[in-house]
Amino acid sequence: MKLNQKEVQLITELKNQEQLCVQKYDFYAAQAKDPELKNLFKKLLKREQNHFDMLENLLNGTVPQIKNKTPEAVKYEPKATHAGDQKSKEFDKFLCTDIIATEKYVATTYNNDLFYFVSTDVRNVLNAIMTDEQNHAEMIWKYKVANKMAA
Repeated sequence: MKLNQKEVQLITELKNQEQLCVQKYDFYAAQAKDPELKNLFKKLLKREQNHFDMLENLLNGTVPQIKNKTPEAVKYEPKATHAGDQKSKEFDKFLCTDIIATEKYVATTYNNDLFYFVSTDVRNVLNAIMTDEQNHAEMIWKYKVANKMAA
């Protein structure tokens, strides 16, 4: 598969966004007060690393396989686990709110960029990643709701 110059530029920019997501999830996993939230951040960090790797494969001329499976967000049913004081709960709420904003931005970027690609296979990969990003935001939102952080 051969990408044109515009496609290479867009994938490179998307890869930079994925790297930022990896860094944020890693940092937030280390900072989160609730062990359940730490684990969720670590899980999503792995998914973001997978997105980064998929984009790297595209830049190297290989279209990665897309696994059609039930989105993680559909199955994710968090329990109220945050047992910290109000200050630590507010801190974790901030982390959640910030990462949801990041996920929304990244998903929107994929949605806008995928229309520039000639290859249907590449568009399908980018669409799958975009859907993953939306599911990540939904999982974080479900965590916030379960822990009475959503308002």
